[in-house]
Amino acid sequence: MQKIIVTGGARLAGEVRISGAKNAVLPILCATLLADTPVRISNVPRLHDVLTTAKLLAGLGAGVQHEGDAMTVDPRSVNSHVAPYELVKTMRASVLVLGPLLAKFGDAEVSLPGGCAIGSRPVDLHIKGLQALGAEISVDHGFIKARVDGRLKGARHVFEMVSVGATENVLMAAALADGTSVLENAAMEPEIVDLADCLNAMGAKIEGAGTSKITVHGVDKLSGCEHAVVADRIETGTFLVAAAMTGGRVTATHARADTLDAVLDKLREAGADIGIESDVIDGDRITLDMHGKRPRAVNLTTAPYPAFPTDMQAQFMAMNCMADGVGVINETIFENRFMHVNELLRLGADIRVDGHTAVVRGVEQLSGAPVMATDLRASASLILAGLVADGDTVIDRIYHLDRGYENIEAKLSALGAGIRRVD
Repeated sequence: MQKIIVTGGARLAGEVRISGAKNAVLPILCATLLADTPVRISNVPRLHDVLTTAKLLAGLGAGVQHEGDAMTVDPRSVNSHVAPYELVKTMRASVLVLGPLLAKFGDAEVSLPGGCAIGSRPVDLHIKGLQALGAEISVDHGFIKARVDGRLKGARHVFEMVSVGATENVLMAAALADGTSVLENAAMEPEIVDLADCLNAMGAKIEGAGTSKITVHGVDKLSGCEHAVVADRIETGTFLVAAAMTGGRVTATHARADTLDAVLDKLREAGADIGIESDVIDGDRITLDMHGKRPRAVNLTTAPYPAFPTDMQAQFMAMNCMADGVGVINETIFENRFMHVNELLRLGADIRVDGHTAVVRGVEQLSGAPVMATDLRASASLILAGLVADGDTVIDRIYHLDRGYENIEAKLSALGAGIRRVD
Protein backbone atom coordinates (compact mmCIF):
# COMPACT_ATOMS: atom_id res chain seq x y z
CA MET A 1 0.00 0.00 0.00
CA GLN A 2 1.30 3.45 -0.88
CA LYS A 3 2.66 5.74 1.81
CA ILE A 4 3.77 9.37 1.89
CA ILE A 5 7.05 10.33 3.58
CA VAL A 6 7.43 13.95 4.69
CA THR A 7 10.82 15.31 5.76
CA GLY A 8 10.27 18.35 7.95
CA GLY A 9 12.14 21.62 8.15
CA ALA A 10 11.63 23.33 4.77
CA ARG A 11 10.06 26.77 4.61
CA LEU A 12 7.45 26.82 1.81
CA ALA A 13 7.65 29.49 -0.87
CA GLY A 14 6.18 30.01 -4.34
CA GLU A 15 2.86 29.70 -6.17
CA VAL A 16 0.33 26.88 -6.17
CA ARG A 17 -2.59 26.51 -8.56
CA ILE A 18 -5.87 25.61 -6.84
CA SER A 19 -8.01 22.89 -8.40
CA GLY A 20 -11.79 22.83 -8.84
CA ALA A 21 -13.74 21.92 -5.71
CA LYS A 22 -14.45 18.24 -5.08
CA ASN A 23 -17.57 19.16 -3.11
CA ALA A 24 -18.89 21.20 -6.05
CA VAL A 25 -18.05 18.90 -8.93
CA LEU A 26 -19.76 15.78 -7.49
CA PRO A 27 -23.31 17.23 -7.30
CA ILE A 28 -22.79 19.00 -10.66
CA LEU A 29 -21.86 15.67 -12.30
CA CYS A 30 -25.04 14.14 -10.84
CA ALA A 31 -27.05 17.15 -12.09
CA THR A 32 -26.04 16.32 -15.70
CA LEU A 33 -28.63 13.48 -15.50
CA LEU A 34 -31.35 16.16 -15.57
CA ALA A 35 -30.36 17.46 -19.03
CA ASP A 36 -31.66 16.44 -22.44
CA THR A 37 -28.37 17.14 -24.23
CA PRO A 38 -24.63 16.82 -23.30
CA VAL A 39 -23.16 18.95 -20.51
CA ARG A 40 -19.49 20.03 -20.51
CA ILE A 41 -17.86 20.73 -17.16
CA SER A 42 -14.37 22.24 -16.88
CA ASN A 43 -11.90 22.83 -14.01
CA VAL A 44 -12.64 19.26 -12.91
CA PRO A 45 -10.06 17.91 -10.43
CA ARG A 46 -8.61 14.41 -11.08
CA LEU A 47 -9.68 12.79 -7.85
CA HIS A 48 -10.73 9.31 -6.85
CA ASP A 49 -14.28 10.47 -5.96
CA VAL A 50 -14.66 12.19 -9.36
CA LEU A 51 -13.61 8.98 -11.15
CA THR A 52 -16.07 6.99 -8.97
CA THR A 53 -18.88 9.41 -9.92
CA ALA A 54 -17.94 9.09 -13.61
CA LYS A 55 -18.13 5.27 -13.22
CA LEU A 56 -21.52 5.60 -11.53
CA LEU A 57 -22.87 7.77 -14.38
CA ALA A 58 -21.44 5.36 -16.98
CA GLY A 59 -23.06 2.47 -15.05
CA LEU A 60 -26.44 4.24 -15.42
CA GLY A 61 -25.79 4.33 -19.20
CA ALA A 62 -24.55 7.94 -19.62
CA GLY A 63 -21.73 8.69 -22.06
CA VAL A 64 -18.74 10.14 -20.15
CA GLN A 65 -15.68 11.66 -21.83
CA HIS A 66 -12.57 13.09 -20.16
CA GLU A 67 -10.47 15.73 -21.96
CA GLY A 68 -7.75 17.29 -19.76
CA ASP A 69 -9.51 19.05 -16.91
CA ALA A 70 -12.91 18.84 -18.64
CA MET A 71 -15.62 16.17 -18.64
CA THR A 72 -18.54 15.87 -21.01
CA VAL A 73 -21.55 13.85 -19.86
CA ASP A 74 -24.20 12.77 -22.36
CA PRO A 75 -27.29 11.74 -20.38
CA ARG A 76 -29.38 10.77 -23.44
CA SER A 77 -28.29 7.12 -23.26
CA VAL A 78 -29.19 6.60 -19.56
CA ASN A 79 -31.02 3.26 -19.36
CA SER A 80 -30.71 2.27 -15.69
CA HIS A 81 -32.03 4.02 -12.58
CA VAL A 82 -30.16 1.83 -10.07
CA ALA A 83 -26.96 2.95 -8.27
CA PRO A 84 -25.40 -0.29 -6.98
CA TYR A 85 -23.67 -0.84 -3.63
CA GLU A 86 -20.29 -1.58 -5.29
CA LEU A 87 -19.97 2.05 -6.39
CA VAL A 88 -21.92 3.76 -3.64
CA LYS A 89 -20.10 2.10 -0.72
CA THR A 90 -16.90 4.09 -1.24
CA MET A 91 -18.52 7.49 -1.54
CA ARG A 92 -21.41 9.03 0.32
CA ALA A 93 -21.99 11.61 -2.42
CA SER A 94 -23.42 8.82 -4.63
CA VAL A 95 -26.77 9.44 -2.95
CA LEU A 96 -26.86 12.67 -5.01
CA VAL A 97 -28.10 10.75 -8.08
CA LEU A 98 -31.36 10.06 -6.21
CA GLY A 99 -33.00 13.47 -6.81
CA PRO A 100 -32.03 13.82 -10.51
CA LEU A 101 -33.03 10.23 -11.44
CA LEU A 102 -36.35 10.59 -9.67
CA ALA A 103 -37.14 14.00 -11.22
CA LYS A 104 -36.14 12.99 -14.75
CA PHE A 105 -37.34 9.38 -14.95
CA GLY A 106 -39.86 9.08 -12.11
CA ASP A 107 -37.93 6.19 -10.62
CA ALA A 108 -34.64 5.67 -8.70
CA GLU A 109 -32.92 3.03 -6.58
CA VAL A 110 -29.80 4.01 -4.70
CA SER A 111 -27.90 1.83 -2.27
CA LEU A 112 -27.46 3.37 1.21
CA PRO A 113 -24.15 5.22 1.00
CA GLY A 114 -20.71 4.60 2.52
CA GLY A 115 -17.72 7.03 2.52
CA CYS A 116 -15.55 8.33 5.37
CA ALA A 117 -16.25 6.99 8.82
CA ILE A 118 -17.00 10.40 10.31
CA GLY A 119 -20.46 10.72 11.72
CA SER A 120 -23.76 9.23 10.75
CA ARG A 121 -24.74 11.87 8.14
CA PRO A 122 -28.29 10.55 7.90
CA VAL A 123 -29.93 10.29 4.49
CA ASP A 124 -33.36 10.80 6.06
CA LEU A 125 -33.02 14.55 5.40
CA HIS A 126 -32.72 13.77 1.68
CA ILE A 127 -35.70 11.42 1.83
CA LYS A 128 -38.00 13.85 3.68
CA GLY A 129 -37.17 16.65 1.23
CA LEU A 130 -38.01 14.47 -1.79
CA GLN A 131 -41.19 13.20 -0.10
CA ALA A 132 -42.27 16.84 0.32
CA LEU A 133 -42.12 17.09 -3.50
CA GLY A 134 -44.49 14.10 -3.82
CA ALA A 135 -42.08 11.14 -4.05
CA GLU A 136 -43.01 7.73 -2.64
CA ILE A 137 -39.90 6.41 -0.90
CA SER A 138 -39.12 3.18 0.94
CA VAL A 139 -35.85 1.84 2.35
CA ASP A 140 -35.68 -1.85 1.59
CA HIS A 141 -32.78 -4.36 1.74
CA GLY A 142 -30.20 -1.58 1.95
CA PHE A 143 -31.67 0.38 -1.00
CA ILE A 144 -33.52 3.69 -1.08
CA LYS A 145 -36.34 3.10 -3.58
CA ALA A 146 -38.08 6.22 -4.86
CA ARG A 147 -40.82 6.69 -7.44
CA VAL A 148 -43.36 9.27 -8.54
CA ASP A 149 -46.32 9.12 -10.91
CA GLY A 150 -45.81 11.83 -13.51
CA ARG A 151 -43.78 14.87 -12.29
CA LEU A 152 -42.71 15.89 -8.84
CA LYS A 153 -44.77 18.78 -7.43
CA GLY A 154 -43.36 22.07 -6.18
CA ALA A 155 -43.73 22.49 -2.39
CA ARG A 156 -42.40 24.40 0.61
CA HIS A 157 -39.96 22.36 2.66
CA VAL A 158 -38.06 23.28 5.81
CA PHE A 159 -34.94 21.16 6.42
CA GLU A 160 -34.88 20.11 10.09
CA MET A 161 -31.14 20.64 10.17
CA VAL A 162 -28.73 22.25 7.74
CA SER A 163 -27.41 19.63 5.33
CA VAL A 164 -25.39 20.38 2.21
CA GLY A 165 -26.14 17.04 0.55
CA ALA A 166 -29.87 17.15 1.26
CA THR A 167 -30.11 20.75 0.00
CA GLU A 168 -28.34 19.70 -3.23
CA ASN A 169 -30.49 16.61 -3.79
CA VAL A 170 -33.80 18.41 -3.27
CA LEU A 171 -32.64 21.46 -5.27
CA MET A 172 -31.85 19.26 -8.29
CA ALA A 173 -35.16 17.44 -8.04
CA ALA A 174 -37.13 20.68 -7.64
CA ALA A 175 -35.58 22.09 -10.85
CA LEU A 176 -37.79 19.74 -12.92
CA ALA A 177 -40.84 19.74 -10.59
CA ASP A 178 -44.22 21.07 -11.59
CA GLY A 179 -44.67 24.43 -9.83
CA THR A 180 -42.56 26.44 -7.38
CA SER A 181 -40.56 25.00 -4.47
CA VAL A 182 -39.34 27.02 -1.50
CA LEU A 183 -36.49 25.37 0.45
CA GLU A 184 -35.93 26.86 3.91
CA ASN A 185 -33.07 26.31 6.37
CA ALA A 186 -31.09 25.43 3.25
CA ALA A 187 -27.30 25.09 3.33
CA MET A 188 -25.48 28.24 2.13
CA GLU A 189 -22.14 26.81 1.02
CA PRO A 190 -20.39 28.16 -2.12
CA GLU A 191 -20.72 24.68 -3.64
CA ILE A 192 -24.53 25.05 -3.51
CA VAL A 193 -24.24 28.39 -5.32
CA ASP A 194 -22.04 26.70 -7.93
CA LEU A 195 -24.59 23.92 -8.43
CA ALA A 196 -27.41 26.48 -8.79
CA ASP A 197 -25.29 28.47 -11.30
CA CYS A 198 -24.79 25.31 -13.36
CA LEU A 199 -28.50 24.38 -13.19
CA ASN A 200 -29.47 27.93 -14.21
CA ALA A 201 -27.08 27.68 -17.17
CA MET A 202 -29.01 24.47 -18.10
CA GLY A 203 -32.26 26.47 -18.06
CA ALA A 204 -33.41 26.13 -14.43
CA LYS A 205 -34.97 29.06 -12.57
CA ILE A 206 -33.37 29.17 -9.13
CA GLU A 207 -33.18 32.23 -6.84
CA GLY A 208 -31.61 32.69 -3.43
CA ALA A 209 -28.80 30.08 -3.60
CA GLY A 210 -26.22 31.02 -0.98
CA THR A 211 -28.97 32.13 1.45
CA SER A 212 -31.04 29.98 3.79
CA LYS A 213 -34.13 30.33 1.55
CA ILE A 214 -33.92 29.02 -2.02
CA THR A 215 -36.82 29.42 -4.44
CA VAL A 216 -37.03 27.08 -7.44
CA HIS A 217 -39.53 27.64 -10.25
CA GLY A 218 -39.76 24.21 -11.87
CA VAL A 219 -39.29 23.96 -15.64
CA ASP A 220 -40.33 21.29 -18.15
CA LYS A 221 -36.85 20.42 -19.34
CA LEU A 222 -33.17 21.27 -18.94
CA SER A 223 -30.57 21.40 -21.69
CA GLY A 224 -26.80 20.95 -21.85
CA CYS A 225 -24.44 23.80 -20.99
CA GLU A 226 -20.81 24.58 -20.28
CA HIS A 227 -19.79 25.24 -16.68
CA ALA A 228 -16.44 25.78 -14.89
CA VAL A 229 -16.32 24.38 -11.33
CA VAL A 230 -15.67 26.84 -8.48
CA ALA A 231 -12.19 26.80 -6.85
CA ASP A 232 -11.70 24.43 -3.92
CA ARG A 233 -11.76 26.53 -0.75
CA ILE A 234 -10.58 23.63 1.42
CA GLU A 235 -7.55 22.92 -0.76
CA THR A 236 -6.77 26.67 -0.73
CA GLY A 237 -7.05 26.78 3.07
CA THR A 238 -4.83 23.69 3.43
CA PHE A 239 -1.97 25.22 1.39
CA LEU A 240 -2.24 28.54 3.24
CA VAL A 241 -2.02 26.73 6.60
CA ALA A 242 1.03 24.84 5.30
CA ALA A 243 2.66 28.19 4.49
CA ALA A 244 1.74 29.59 7.92
CA MET A 245 3.14 26.58 9.78
CA THR A 246 6.47 26.66 7.95
CA GLY A 247 6.88 30.44 8.30
CA GLY A 248 6.76 30.70 4.50
CA ARG A 249 5.28 32.83 1.75
CA VAL A 250 2.87 31.14 -0.64
CA THR A 251 0.47 32.48 -3.28
CA ALA A 252 -2.60 30.40 -4.11
CA THR A 253 -3.71 31.16 -7.70
CA HIS A 254 -7.10 30.50 -9.37
CA ALA A 255 -8.65 30.72 -5.90
CA ARG A 256 -11.85 32.36 -4.60
CA ALA A 257 -11.15 34.58 -1.61
CA ASP A 258 -14.84 35.37 -0.99
CA THR A 259 -15.48 31.72 -0.04
CA LEU A 260 -12.78 31.75 2.64
CA ASP A 261 -13.61 34.65 4.96
CA ALA A 262 -13.67 32.63 8.19
CA VAL A 263 -10.43 30.78 7.37
CA LEU A 264 -8.52 33.92 6.31
CA ASP A 265 -9.66 35.73 9.48
CA LYS A 266 -8.22 32.93 11.62
CA LEU A 267 -4.94 32.95 9.69
CA ARG A 268 -4.64 36.71 10.24
CA GLU A 269 -5.30 36.05 13.94
CA ALA A 270 -2.43 33.55 13.85
CA GLY A 271 -0.12 36.37 12.69
CA ALA A 272 -0.15 35.93 8.90
CA ASP A 273 -0.08 38.83 6.44
CA ILE A 274 -2.63 38.11 3.71
CA GLY A 275 -2.89 39.94 0.38
CA ILE A 276 -5.68 39.35 -2.19
CA GLU A 277 -5.53 40.30 -5.89
CA SER A 278 -8.83 39.74 -7.70
CA ASP A 279 -9.10 38.67 -11.31
CA VAL A 280 -12.49 37.93 -12.83
CA ILE A 281 -11.09 35.59 -15.48
CA ASP A 282 -8.38 33.62 -13.69
CA GLY A 283 -9.73 33.77 -10.14
CA ASP A 284 -8.06 35.41 -7.13
CA ARG A 285 -4.43 35.33 -6.07
CA ILE A 286 -4.22 34.94 -2.29
CA THR A 287 -0.75 35.48 -0.80
CA LEU A 288 0.06 34.45 2.76
CA ASP A 289 3.36 35.68 4.23
CA MET A 290 4.51 34.65 7.70
CA HIS A 291 7.85 36.47 7.46
CA GLY A 292 9.50 33.45 9.08
CA LYS A 293 7.51 33.81 12.32
CA ARG A 294 5.90 31.02 14.36
CA PRO A 295 2.10 31.21 14.22
CA ARG A 296 0.03 32.14 17.28
CA ALA A 297 -2.50 29.60 18.59
CA VAL A 298 -6.14 30.32 17.64
CA ASN A 299 -9.49 29.31 19.12
CA LEU A 300 -12.18 28.14 16.72
CA THR A 301 -15.66 26.62 16.58
CA THR A 302 -16.82 24.79 13.46
CA ALA A 303 -20.30 25.57 12.15
CA PRO A 304 -22.11 25.61 8.82
CA TYR A 305 -21.04 28.14 6.18
CA PRO A 306 -20.26 31.06 6.36
CA ALA A 307 -18.77 30.11 9.75
CA PHE A 308 -15.52 28.13 10.15
CA PRO A 309 -15.64 24.92 8.04
CA THR A 310 -15.38 21.51 9.68
CA ASP A 311 -13.22 20.45 6.70
CA MET A 312 -10.46 22.84 7.94
CA GLN A 313 -10.57 21.83 11.58
CA ALA A 314 -7.87 19.12 11.37
CA GLN A 315 -5.46 21.42 9.49
CA PHE A 316 -5.82 24.18 12.10
CA MET A 317 -5.36 21.64 14.88
CA ALA A 318 -2.05 20.68 13.26
CA MET A 319 -1.08 24.36 13.24
CA ASN A 320 -2.06 24.81 16.88
CA CYS A 321 0.18 21.82 17.77
CA MET A 322 3.29 23.90 16.96
CA ALA A 323 1.87 27.41 17.49
CA ASP A 324 2.74 29.78 20.27
CA GLY A 325 0.16 29.46 23.08
CA VAL A 326 -2.99 27.37 23.69
CA GLY A 327 -5.85 26.98 21.21
CA VAL A 328 -9.33 25.59 21.97
CA ILE A 329 -11.18 23.84 19.13
CA ASN A 330 -14.92 23.10 19.31
CA GLU A 331 -16.25 20.68 16.70
CA THR A 332 -20.02 21.06 16.35
CA ILE A 333 -20.62 19.32 12.99
CA PHE A 334 -19.42 15.72 13.18
CA GLU A 335 -19.43 13.76 16.40
CA ASN A 336 -16.21 11.79 15.87
CA ARG A 337 -14.07 14.18 13.94
CA PHE A 338 -11.12 14.08 16.30
CA MET A 339 -9.75 10.79 15.03
CA HIS A 340 -6.52 12.53 13.96
CA VAL A 341 -5.74 13.49 17.58
CA ASN A 342 -4.13 10.13 18.45
CA GLU A 343 -1.91 10.36 15.38
CA LEU A 344 -0.82 13.93 16.18
CA LEU A 345 0.02 12.76 19.72
CA ARG A 346 2.44 10.25 18.15
CA LEU A 347 4.31 13.23 16.67
CA GLY A 348 4.68 14.78 20.14
CA ALA A 349 1.63 17.10 20.18
CA ASP A 350 0.01 18.16 23.46
CA ILE A 351 -3.77 17.76 22.98
CA ARG A 352 -6.49 17.11 25.53
CA VAL A 353 -9.95 16.12 24.28
CA ASP A 354 -13.14 16.48 26.25
CA GLY A 355 -16.23 15.51 24.22
CA HIS A 356 -16.56 17.98 21.31
CA THR A 357 -13.69 20.16 22.52
CA ALA A 358 -9.93 19.79 22.03
CA VAL A 359 -7.44 21.93 23.96
CA VAL A 360 -4.15 22.14 22.04
CA ARG A 361 -0.99 23.46 23.69
CA GLY A 362 1.68 24.36 21.16
CA VAL A 363 5.06 22.62 21.55
CA GLU A 364 8.44 23.93 20.42
CA GLN A 365 9.12 20.97 18.15
CA LEU A 366 7.15 18.03 16.76
CA SER A 367 9.09 14.87 15.90
CA GLY A 368 8.57 12.61 12.90
CA ALA A 369 6.98 9.17 13.43
CA PRO A 370 4.88 6.59 11.53
CA VAL A 371 1.21 7.66 11.53
CA MET A 372 -2.00 6.54 9.88
CA ALA A 373 -4.56 8.68 8.04
CA THR A 374 -8.09 8.15 9.37
CA ASP A 375 -10.08 10.27 6.93
CA LEU A 376 -9.55 12.78 4.12
CA ARG A 377 -8.89 15.97 6.09
CA ALA A 378 -7.01 14.13 8.83
CA SER A 379 -4.54 12.86 6.22
CA ALA A 380 -3.90 16.48 5.15
CA SER A 381 -3.33 17.53 8.78
CA LEU A 382 -0.69 14.80 9.22
CA ILE A 383 1.18 16.02 6.14
CA LEU A 384 1.10 19.57 7.55
CA ALA A 385 2.43 18.38 10.90
CA GLY A 386 5.14 16.41 9.06
CA LEU A 387 6.29 19.60 7.29
CA VAL A 388 7.39 21.07 10.63
CA ALA A 389 8.37 17.87 12.47
CA ASP A 390 11.98 16.90 13.08
CA GLY A 391 12.98 14.02 10.75
CA ASP A 392 10.65 11.85 8.68
CA THR A 393 6.91 11.38 9.13
CA VAL A 394 5.59 8.27 7.35
CA ILE A 395 1.84 8.47 6.60
CA ASP A 396 -0.04 5.26 5.86
CA ARG A 397 -3.54 4.80 4.35
CA ILE A 398 -3.17 7.77 2.05
CA TYR A 399 -5.96 6.55 -0.24
CA HIS A 400 -8.08 8.96 1.82
CA LEU A 401 -5.92 11.80 0.55
CA ASP A 402 -6.49 10.97 -3.12
CA ARG A 403 -10.23 11.36 -2.57
CA GLY A 404 -9.91 15.12 -2.01
CA TYR A 405 -6.53 16.56 -3.02
CA GLU A 406 -5.23 16.61 -6.58
CA ASN A 407 -1.47 15.88 -6.74
CA ILE A 408 -0.85 17.22 -3.22
CA GLU A 409 2.70 15.91 -3.01
CA ALA A 410 3.65 17.39 -6.42
CA LYS A 411 2.14 20.75 -5.43
CA LEU A 412 3.93 20.78 -2.06
CA SER A 413 7.23 19.66 -3.63
CA ALA A 414 7.03 22.60 -6.04
CA LEU A 415 6.81 24.89 -2.97
CA GLY A 416 9.98 23.33 -1.55
CA ALA A 417 8.56 20.67 0.79
CA GLY A 418 10.44 17.41 1.37
CA ILE A 419 7.64 14.99 0.41
CA ARG A 420 7.48 11.81 -1.65
CA ARG A 421 5.13 8.92 -2.29
CA VAL A 422 6.45 5.36 -1.97
CA ASP A 423 4.89 1.97 -2.74
